[in-house]
Formats: sequence, structure tokens, C-alpha cells
Amino acid sequence: MTHVVREVEKPGSKLHKKETCEVVTIIETPPMVIVGVVAYVKTPRGLGSLNTVWAHHLSEDIKRRFYKNWTSSHSLRRWKKYGTVIRVLAHTQIRKMKGLKQKKAHLMEIQVNGGTIAQKVDFACGCFEKQVPIDAVFQKDEMIDIIGVTKGKGYEGVVTRWGVTRLPQLRKI
Repeated sequence: MTHVVREVEKPGSKLHKKETCEVVTIIETPPMVIVGVVAYVKTPRGLGSLNTVWAHHLSEDIKRRFYKNWTSSHSLRRWKKYGTVIRVLAHTQIRKMKGLKQKKAHLMEIQVNGGTIAQKVDFACGCFEKQVPIDAVFQKDEMIDIIGVTKGKGYEGVVTRWGVTRLPQLRKI
């Protein structure tokens, strides 16, 4: 984390046309690769997945995420008739991150909005095995919310939890 000094552009605010110091987080974001599409249908219990279609060629990073054999099935005609929500499966390029020893890529679903179901499916399938840079999603100097979750450490004593020093042992002679 760091800070940025910028001029506030909020008419009606006390800080309008004045400089303020804001906290910012710097994120390293290599392009993500789209490797699949998932279609969801509405059920009485919420959204349920209809089917998943994977790209033909997957990188070694994402293959590490899977532990069993899987097959690619193409039933896109059924999606255009019954599907209601279309999401693409995108994975990170973990090897392009500097200073990480992890080799297993992270996989996430990103919803495709706009157009009919057929247009969403065609758009998602056209993006297979292509990289999506951060410029396609966010603009320069755009403010976004970031939430971080720390790892649980369990119950710890005061030395580990707060970093206090132990007192030296006193020995009597």
C-alpha cells in the first residue's frame, strides 16, 4: 500500500478543488486467459449449472488445478434454448507474477452481460484461449474496491500474536 496526493473533483463538497491524500493499493495484474464457458438455468433453488464447455488447449498452469480426467463436450445449441446466465471460466497466468513460487493457476467465473443468450455464447466461445488484459476491464486512474482476507492462525499466545519480547530469565546463584 502507498498513498497518492490528488485534487478532488466533487462539486458541493468542502474538499472541492483542494488536494487530499488517498490510500491506494498497487496490484500486479498479468492478463487472464479464457478457457471455458458455463451456462446456468434458473431452478426453484436458485441457479443451477446446465453444462460446461472447455477449450481444446489448456496451459500447464491450469492443468495443475485439476486432479482428475475431464472431457470437453459441446452442446451449445441446448444453451441457446434453455440457458439464462452465461459465465466464462478464466485463469490467471501465475508464472508471470514476480516473486511467487506457486505454479497452480487460480480459476474464476466471470459473467457475460449484454445481448441475447445466443450472442453471449458466441462471444464467450470467440474468446477461447485468448488473453484478456486489465485495460479491457478497467481504465487508468479508476477507483475500485479491494477486499483482502487473511489466513486464520488459530489460537496464539501474546508473543506470536502481538510480537512482544520475552523477558530474560533471572538466575539466582
